[in-house]
Amino acid sequence: MTQHTHTSHGHTCCHDDEQVEHIHHNHEHNEHDHAGHSHDGEVSFLPAIISFILLGIGLTLDNWLQPTWFTGWIRMTLYLVAYIPVGLPVIKEAWESILKKDIFSEFLLMSIATVGAFGIGEYPEGVAVMLFYAVGESFQSLAVKRAKSNIKSLLDQRPDTVTVVENNQPIVKKAMTVSVGEIIQLKAGEKLALDGELVSETSTFNTSALTGESKPDTKRKGEPVLAGMLNLNSIALVKVTTAYQDSKLSKILDLVQNATKQKAPTELFIRKFANIYTPIVVGLAVAITLLPYLLVSEYHFQEWLYRALIFLVISCPCALVISIPLGYFGGIGAASKNGILFKGSNFLDVIATIQHVVMDKTGTLTEGVFKVQEVVIKDTFDKNHLLQIVNALESKSTHPVATAIHEYVGNIDYNIDLQDIEEIAGYGLSATVEDKEILIGNFKLLEKKGITYDIDPSQIVYTVLAIAYSGQFVGYITIADSIKSDASLAIQQLHKLGVKTTMLSGDKNSVVQYVAQQIGISRAFGDLLPEDKVNQVKAIKTQHETVAFVGDGVNDAPVIALSDAGIAMGGLGSDATIETADIVIQDDQPSKIATAIIIGKETKRIVWQNITMAFVVKAFVLVLGAGGLATMWEAVFADVGVALLAILNAIRIQRMKF
Repeated sequence: MTQHTHTSHGHTCCHDDEQVEHIHHNHEHNEHDHAGHSHDGEVSFLPAIISFILLGIGLTLDNWLQPTWFTGWIRMTLYLVAYIPVGLPVIKEAWESILKKDIFSEFLLMSIATVGAFGIGEYPEGVAVMLFYAVGESFQSLAVKRAKSNIKSLLDQRPDTVTVVENNQPIVKKAMTVSVGEIIQLKAGEKLALDGELVSETSTFNTSALTGESKPDTKRKGEPVLAGMLNLNSIALVKVTTAYQDSKLSKILDLVQNATKQKAPTELFIRKFANIYTPIVVGLAVAITLLPYLLVSEYHFQEWLYRALIFLVISCPCALVISIPLGYFGGIGAASKNGILFKGSNFLDVIATIQHVVMDKTGTLTEGVFKVQEVVIKDTFDKNHLLQIVNALESKSTHPVATAIHEYVGNIDYNIDLQDIEEIAGYGLSATVEDKEILIGNFKLLEKKGITYDIDPSQIVYTVLAIAYSGQFVGYITIADSIKSDASLAIQQLHKLGVKTTMLSGDKNSVVQYVAQQIGISRAFGDLLPEDKVNQVKAIKTQHETVAFVGDGVNDAPVIALSDAGIAMGGLGSDATIETADIVIQDDQPSKIATAIIIGKETKRIVWQNITMAFVVKAFVLVLGAGGLATMWEAVFADVGVALLAILNAIRIQRMKF
């Protein structure tokens, strides 16, 4: 995968890497019970409910019934019992964090604040702070769990069982146990559980689980069909080609679930900020407690300690460190819903700032499905024999042109003895046949080999494949590719966003300029070798513009490596694109480039809304707390309340329509 420079226990708030990582992937070490989080990852409110009932009893006895016996150690014991279910797991986490040399964790802040409240006799407030903290943490866990399950259910709708045909008998088996080579019988309305190739003559599928598009796609015998596709008409037979865990959908799920391992710069900054901020807050709390002794005439230790404890509760950076990763996770989920896969949350940040989109032509803005238009071979040569040689040689290439020639000529003659086959990047193919050299490619290949030709290729609008045999120009084949239906719309959308567009292609310049004119791109360059594309992108980057390159993700690897974000078209058809690109558009639609940019911008906006809200509210209540104007109740809102508001804001993006 091209990289650009550019989380625990049942606790979803934060102080170190492994806590934040909990948001993104399965736990990599044993979970601890904390604030109602059980070992199996389920979110439980039971400890909070027990604590709430006991706190309610205590407050009722304190403020309404007021029995004479409810004093001293009896009163303290009741509140202590109320504190234990929600407080003890946090104290345990604080101790374990200290053992890991992560001293200034949120757990320590909460432990000091609440134990301190007990120390000065503020038992109800000590319990209340930890209770609301526990409830907030449970809601945060719930939000993260729901975000992950929403994405999983959105994408992974594969059936658990499949019908396998063995000895002409249908047998129901678990999908995970089906082996490569077995034949699956798929009824109308059933989803495919594994990747395979169609054995039936033809069948129509809904591919929305993979592409976000519900437009029916008709497949023919021998064509690949993927897990998650829904069979729309008659019974279809599919030969399994990939194990369940290696299917395309499994890879996509894994990609989305683990996407936020690659942190966005905003996340990395906030985490570093929290590591510096927390010890400063502890130091300030100590100063609030002790400094007034030197500055005020009537110093009451208990009063200033109470203010310091409030200050500690307010200062917890929970809202920042949980809501920001959750915001990026929501953005990745929203993108996957639209058939766009981000390889990391850092690329959501990058795509939001893209100023220039550079696109390949074939397969990106055009269908990449070529058809032979015309074959011109000089009369002095055997046209059929030459076409058989061309067909045999092109069968060694993966270029879409090879498919067009194969469809035109027909079956490959494997008796043709080809020697010294060489694919010359940016030029074409060469080989030796019947002790003579044959060349198939662009006219630059002929020039490179010193072979003259008697036509002007620039006068032909179509893509031209020149043929030379035994050192002589013998003719050419013209091939045409159709423009994608939404290519023009894609360019309009990008221009509306203020994004510049450029098209680069190895195809002949007349074809490139024709396509550019049709779809509205003002800057287009043809006849480019891979190194020419690199130079063009370098030239754009010297203007200090952020660049996204959209291509097939394999042949254009050098340009993708140079760009700020590499976007691959055709993720549905090629494993290589998923491996190479930073962003994969699964349904080949160029209009999704603008959608990806809009999702990136919206994600960034929500993240910065959360950062601003958390800082403003915390700063305001911190000042009130230090001045003795805020109680523990305001402190709880500044910590847990703001965190919950930030979470609700973060998950909002998953409900947006793009």
